[in-house]
Amino acid sequence: MTASFVAILGVIMQVAASGHLEAMYIGRLLCGIGVGFASMVNPLYVSENAPRAIRGGLTGLYQLFITMGIMLAFWINYGSLLHINGTAQYLVPLAMQALPAILLFIGMLLCNESPRWLAKQDRWEEARATLSSVRNLPSTHPYVEEEFQDIVRQLEFERQLVGGSSFLDLLKEMFLIAGNRKRALISIFLMVCQQMTGTNAINYYAPQIFENLGITGSSNGLFATGVYGIVKVVGCAFFLVFVADSLGRRRSLLWTSIAQGLTMMYIGLYVRIAPPQEGEPVIPAGYVALVCIFLFAAVFQFGWGPVCWIYVSEIPTIRLRSLNVSFAAATQWLFNFVVARAVPNMLATVGANGYGTYLIFSCFCLSMFFFVWFFVPETKGALLLFYMILHAITAFHSCTIRLTKDLLHTGLSLEKMDELFGVTHTNNTKEHPDDTPSTPTEKSEEVRIEKTV
Repeated sequence: MTASFVAILGVIMQVAASGHLEAMYIGRLLCGIGVGFASMVNPLYVSENAPRAIRGGLTGLYQLFITMGIMLAFWINYGSLLHINGTAQYLVPLAMQALPAILLFIGMLLCNESPRWLAKQDRWEEARATLSSVRNLPSTHPYVEEEFQDIVRQLEFERQLVGGSSFLDLLKEMFLIAGNRKRALISIFLMVCQQMTGTNAINYYAPQIFENLGITGSSNGLFATGVYGIVKVVGCAFFLVFVADSLGRRRSLLWTSIAQGLTMMYIGLYVRIAPPQEGEPVIPAGYVALVCIFLFAAVFQFGWGPVCWIYVSEIPTIRLRSLNVSFAAATQWLFNFVVARAVPNMLATVGANGYGTYLIFSCFCLSMFFFVWFFVPETKGALLLFYMILHAITAFHSCTIRLTKDLLHTGLSLEKMDELFGVTHTNNTKEHPDDTPSTPTEKSEEVRIEKTV
């Protein structure tokens, strides 16, 4: 709600600037602060409310609505150019920025705090009631009880392991402990990579880029940009409905890195070898380049668009999740700004018609394959075991946890956790002490987990 209010205030200042650049700059700053704050809180809020089975898809909805907003902005600009004259031609698009902020403000008035946040504040009954409400099940239902007990165990486990919770304590915990540091750095570099794909270069400068590919005229360029926005929305929606919780995070990032790199490479080579000539029709190779722009948009929504937000909200501990997502979101906006400032100069100076710009982004995309291959683990299917281990390695001392066989088949082995997040463990298989005579004896493992700094 605070983010919405700040963004609305920023929009009002922009619309009322009346040619005064100072007011416009302040309004843009306030709007950016509001959007930046919301970009940190929204995926975090969704991930803390979502059922585990569909958490990836629901968290990815954040990216879907980003692409929907971009698409609507493209078409609003196109409609304003065709049907509005005078100063209203730019004031209407500026004012429309307030609409999503208003909807968010009203929507949050109707929403609850997340069960995990309430539990963290020791408001246990409210947490149980809220969990029951968001699951649409009675508070006594086994599913609700199991999930509530998971939250209780995780929070109690954290409190046994760690002390203070000031910002400085959390910052030290994030960067001085090997496992936390690795997850924070993975999150930060994922967001750097997301921006260095060049997606926002196209978002911000699409008309100019389409002109470089042979689409002339302001209205034609804006129309092509609107189609580009539609492709992004359809691609993201298809990914979230059919792929997000089945293909896996790592695999999605790997194949889209290659696909994005190849499309950007073709565009760069086309602009270098056979650039469009003014007054001449677009050659077949030019139409292929246009298709590559749309393919890039679709492929981005199958990987680096939604998956980054899903991933950075999944891998931190509950205790560090908000800080981790904050750092990731801040990094995303920082490099968004870097790309926005650099691309106009790149298009003007890096080769004829800026062909080098596309080749640079192609190289970044292809290099991301190796970053993901060597440093980014798969998290799909890693349920309670994954989070328990992540919590354990935030400890300042070693600890022992017992895992039943049902928790050992979660898709992420302890050995892999050793390698990726700085965990060392020893196993001791023994009979489950809590077995009742009516059930078969169940094996369990005692896992001693030690931090590596």
